[in-house]
Amino acid sequence: MSLDAATVRRVANLARLRLDETEVEKLQAELNGILDWIEQLQQVDTDGVEPMAGGAPVEVKLPWRADAVTDGAQAEKVLANAPDREGEYFGVPKVVE
Repeated sequence: MSLDAATVRRVANLARLRLDETEVEKLQAELNGILDWIEQLQQVDTDGVEPMAGGAPVEVKLPWRADAVTDGAQAEKVLANAPDREGEYFGVPKVVE
């Protein structure tokens, strides 16, 4: 399949792209190259190849962690670079309007 310049202009218009003639020619060549690669991929024999999801067989499931609310237990790490702190909290200036 090959795209002509009119089709490239229509696609660019639908994508809200403003192209001049040199850009249309460049985009036409790039899109035709992509379509050539797709045609090559469609010719690959995939009979007998099992589909994969995320690189693992479908039967493999990720373990779920317990859904528990915690404070993170990392107050010292979080506040290590704080410019001002009050106990285990960030110190902020008082704002009164």
